[in-house]
Amino acid sequence: MQPAIQHVDPMAMLNPAQRVAAEYGEVPSEGGVRAGPLLVIAGAGTGKTMTLAHRVAYLLQSGVSPERVLLLTFTRRAAQEMIRRVESILRKSATGAQASPLPSGGLPWSGTFHSVANRLLRRYASNLGLDPGFSVLDRGDSADIMDVVRHEQKLTRTARRFPKKDTCLAIYSRCVNTLKPLSETLDETFPWCSDWTDELTELFRHYVLRKQQNQSLDYDDLLIYWKHLVAEKEFAEAIGSCFDHVLVDEYQDTNLVQADIIKALKPNGDGVTVVGDDAQSIYSFRAAEVENILGFPDQFMPSAQVITLEQNYRSTQSILDSANCLIAESERQYRKNLFSELGNGGKPQYVTVEDGEAEAEYVVTEILRNRELGMALKEQAVLFRGSHHSDRLELELVRRNIPYVKYGGLKFLEAAHVKDLLAVLKWAENPKNEVAAFRVLKLLPGMGPANASRCFEHVTLADHLFSSLREFRPPAAAAEQWPAFCDLLDSLSSAEFDERGWHTQITQVRRWYQPQLERLYDSLETREADLEQLEQISGRYPTRERFLTELTLDPPSAAGDRAGDPFLDEDYLILSTVHSAKGQEWESVFILNVSDGNFPSEFATGKPEMIDEERRLLYVAMTRAKQSLSLIAPLRYHVTQQRRDGDKHVYGARSRFMSDPLLATMKKDFRGRKDGKDGRLGSGSDKRIDVGARMREMW
Repeated sequence: MQPAIQHVDPMAMLNPAQRVAAEYGEVPSEGGVRAGPLLVIAGAGTGKTMTLAHRVAYLLQSGVSPERVLLLTFTRRAAQEMIRRVESILRKSATGAQASPLPSGGLPWSGTFHSVANRLLRRYASNLGLDPGFSVLDRGDSADIMDVVRHEQKLTRTARRFPKKDTCLAIYSRCVNTLKPLSETLDETFPWCSDWTDELTELFRHYVLRKQQNQSLDYDDLLIYWKHLVAEKEFAEAIGSCFDHVLVDEYQDTNLVQADIIKALKPNGDGVTVVGDDAQSIYSFRAAEVENILGFPDQFMPSAQVITLEQNYRSTQSILDSANCLIAESERQYRKNLFSELGNGGKPQYVTVEDGEAEAEYVVTEILRNRELGMALKEQAVLFRGSHHSDRLELELVRRNIPYVKYGGLKFLEAAHVKDLLAVLKWAENPKNEVAAFRVLKLLPGMGPANASRCFEHVTLADHLFSSLREFRPPAAAAEQWPAFCDLLDSLSSAEFDERGWHTQITQVRRWYQPQLERLYDSLETREADLEQLEQISGRYPTRERFLTELTLDPPSAAGDRAGDPFLDEDYLILSTVHSAKGQEWESVFILNVSDGNFPSEFATGKPEMIDEERRLLYVAMTRAKQSLSLIAPLRYHVTQQRRDGDKHVYGARSRFMSDPLLATMKKDFRGRKDGKDGRLGSGSDKRIDVGARMREMW
């Protein structure tokens, strides 16, 4: 006899507002959930992910098929975490012999906007004039193509400075994602490039043509092709009808193209649930549009239901009082007043210090004091507006032998040796991939740009068949290795190859690549470890195409992107830009350089909307703290390249965000440096000189 299934209410752990959001809609007699458009405004620390996971679990328990749920996130890890939570909720809600979490396939249509776009575009490739085997370019590959086209258009030989490849790519990407004409984009965001409007137009035209010739799509293309696909009513209805519910996480970070896609899939908003916080919209430099979330309710008739989550589970009330006061100054927003049941705690501190050196000394001293009181280093974080703001602090940390991790820097897949190995697989996957071909060919000795170009033309004329490589005469330096190189590409591109065993291909490529690695690079041990890691990662993917595409769309990080290897120590401090800290939390948070010109940035003070985003950025920084929060404002900053003991410096003005009402919620303090500690001129004598009396005697 099988044990009875014990049903547990999965919604019991939710607060009233969370529960209303999770259970929104009607359950008809035939099962499923009918719901109009829903906007969940989830303040910082209010359990956004938990609420969305319970929403998905509720839909599945009500009879909605997992295949008919489209869940869109901004990282693959966020999608995976959502599935894990949904499985946990389902497991807890039905325990017993027949309890079953999600099917083995999980949520088949969960992932990032770009990964879902990639899957759909391959299905509709013939309708879009695409080869189903098209390549996806990462940012580095896209910039390389842009650079090739720059040279071909002779834009590198101009008498005046023409934008570099990365700037050109940034301009192109912003035009595409904001749906604005080039001239307007240049005037608003890249004014120093406004004189090059005609040349940039021609450059972007050839850039698009080159990608199409290579059957390659960059990140922006994935969204644009999807947008154009669903712009046709026939395809929009066909794709939209496959999903009963469309859920979008972090909706405040969507751009106009992404918002248009959602609207095209569900014109009436049926089954659409978006979750986000307008107060945490901080990615306009990536073309994120805060108006998407602010204007969401008015996109539909009737208007979308708006549910606001205000109970914070992260921070003390004192921290929330300061954060609420800061964000209240924003003119256009969804009004919310975050509250906590975690107690008041100590007031946030607003600390003024003499200069950057005193700031570093203060922060490190407080961090060590917290550590002695039982707070681990990794439970503390130092946040800053720009990555260079931590330079002095890092020197002080090294001096005091404090290990730390700094979020940012070189990503794993941007390492040259990793890109080399992946390029071999990319060329085998798509013989028209010019960027991958050039990178692979130039790995061989004697194969410079000219020979690589000549070889690729040879393969192109042979209908992109790798067998034609055997007829090509390589330079003398590469002749000895050429047969093995041809054998490798023949094997990787063989039509008889069993896709299920594709993982052995990485071993093949590594074996061929090892002599090139030893010849081209140093630090072999670290590089070989990275390639081993890549080989291990490949085991998670069923096909080569999935491996290459998803790795490009959502690359992992490695220890190489951090300042020192934190795993050599039992504990380490967290340093991070505010942008990189979003979604994180720590017991104690220090925010550097809270003065005008830094917070807000001097580059973001031109327009009211830019000031608003800077305010939201500071709000995000403040709401990362759970127990302790300190905002530090140096009184002066030494001018770059001036002598340490010189008098060339600028004085820091109080940040415009630090209003009197906000300061009233904080504890104010001044921390000066002890005399002589920094090696400046100073005396240890107690002798006093009454200059005042002497001056009086003069008259």
